[in-house]
Amino acid sequence: MNTRFSNYIDKLKNKRIAVIGIGVSNTPLIKTLLAYGCDVTACDKNEKESFGTLADELVQAGAKLKLGPDYLDALDYDLIFRTPGIRPDTPQIAVAVANGAELTSEMEAFFEVCVCPIVAVTGSDGKTTTTTIISELLKEAGKTVYIGGNIGKPLFTEAANMNENDVAVLELSSFQLMTMKRSPHIAVITNIAPNHLDYHRDMDEYVEAKKSVFKYQTSKDILVLNGDNALAAALKKEANSEVRMFSHENVPQRGCFSDGETIWWCDAGGREKIISVKDIVIPGLHNVENYMAAFSAVYDIVGAEVCHKVASEFKGVEHRIELVRKWNGISFYNDSIASSPTRTMAGLKSFSQKVILIAGGYDKHIPYDVLGPVICEHVKTLVLTGATAEKIKNAVLDCDEYRAGFPEIVERDDFTEAVLEASGKAEAGDIVILSPASAAFDKFKNFAVRGRFFKEIVNGLK
Repeated sequence: MNTRFSNYIDKLKNKRIAVIGIGVSNTPLIKTLLAYGCDVTACDKNEKESFGTLADELVQAGAKLKLGPDYLDALDYDLIFRTPGIRPDTPQIAVAVANGAELTSEMEAFFEVCVCPIVAVTGSDGKTTTTTIISELLKEAGKTVYIGGNIGKPLFTEAANMNENDVAVLELSSFQLMTMKRSPHIAVITNIAPNHLDYHRDMDEYVEAKKSVFKYQTSKDILVLNGDNALAAALKKEANSEVRMFSHENVPQRGCFSDGETIWWCDAGGREKIISVKDIVIPGLHNVENYMAAFSAVYDIVGAEVCHKVASEFKGVEHRIELVRKWNGISFYNDSIASSPTRTMAGLKSFSQKVILIAGGYDKHIPYDVLGPVICEHVKTLVLTGATAEKIKNAVLDCDEYRAGFPEIVERDDFTEAVLEASGKAEAGDIVILSPASAAFDKFKNFAVRGRFFKEIVNGLK
């Protein structure tokens, strides 16, 4: 166990700790704290029955449980770990902090105990793919890599075994970043567009949360920005660190540039070719951008040869324009990760023909106007389902590019019926893609559950 981790744990042993949310990231945290002898109360809005055997396991390990609708009442603790889905200014939490409680999270704790360099990726779209590419580049270069945050597994539980030569690669959401007081050594912002406005008060708060990924950097650190995205590019003036840009439109002083045919590394010495765009395995202009972001972050660590090898071999991440099956000449793609209009737009532009699109889901209270023209250009049949179906439909009907019947619009409330309707409309040579432009929470636990359910339906077609 490294000294930083052991010192942190020692400070916790005399504190009364509450962990709010018994979920994917917090369950391992709870178990780890208990294993080191900490006084932990696990709090969750769900009743004990919904946890199956987990609740009893936690009690046997020494945890106290505070479950049900009143789980946030009377938070009389020294230290509170919040789950990212709960706002830090939730009234009960705000009262606890005002009364002297310290508020933190699993990810903030990881930043405190991590002894190795941290690379973190945030943005409105492309976070997971860019994070995964960076981890693949570093592994190919011989590094021991720990991947976590929104993907992989919670890294606080791994921190005790890390050493200074390892690298932690994180995907960070705006929820996680809101209360961060540390920044990574290398930060990447893929882009910024309206997202999660059901959680954030407004767009300003959303952007402010994203800034935490670089706010506490120094001149020894690196910030990578999307030079073609106005909101992201504008953050350059606020950076204290070395800024690298990636762009299709302008050659950066330091970073990556694509002329449509080639991705180049650019610095004071000029341009160095990394790879031809046609040699990248995963399709789409947005994936060219993801590669440029990743290359810009770690190019001086891994070099051109490693960048070329990974880009020409890596087949992508589940739920991101994932080819599920070819059946009766129809190609089915799972792009369930596309939980915003911009991500769906990028997915649609990856194909050279008009597709059959399945879209709709949980309403994050973001605008859909920009999606309408792209659907009209790239979609021949639009199958809508879920809470945002009406918004997406209106975005199409209200745009100047719409012509009656082009695209054909079908609405099905049931998700299975929507998928079957799409497959029924398809003929040999067609592409059917699930790219919802919406979160999954109206009908599914998350985008991964939605994507796997879609694949089950498609693989069951006969």
